[in-house]
Amino acid sequence: MSSSYINVSLHIIFHIKNTSCVMKEEDLTRIFHYIGGTIRAISGHVYIVGGRPDHIHILASPPVVVSLADFVRTIKANTSRWIKGLDSSYSNFSWQEGYAAFSVSASRKVNVIHYISNQEIHHRKQTTLEEFHQFLEKNGFRLDKQN
Repeated sequence: MSSSYINVSLHIIFHIKNTSCVMKEEDLTRIFHYIGGTIRAISGHVYIVGGRPDHIHILASPPVVVSLADFVRTIKANTSRWIKGLDSSYSNFSWQEGYAAFSVSASRKVNVIHYISNQEIHHRKQTTLEEFHQFLEKNGFRLDKQN
């Protein structure tokens, strides 16, 4: 076979660094669009980008020739640099080092898109940390209940 083909959809979540400033509500749409453009620029496919001022959710398929770690690193590095240029209030902006990525089957993509598009409503009932712990537990990661 002379070409490579993948059909991998990932729900990626990452958070701002604890010492960073949060993203302004009025800048979120622009930031989401920028992240989508970054993914497309490296030949990935983006379904949706969303989140809240302290974290991002992405449903995307990475490019064939890029590892998951490099894919997320590229998104975070480019976005962090771009956000810092939006306004002087973002001069200390940065993402946390880690991230989470969960596989999403074709039959669940619509559910994940709906979930990401409704982050504002969802976070009226659940904190970011509660949400993240729920994702980890649903995906088989045991948590230390003290965290």
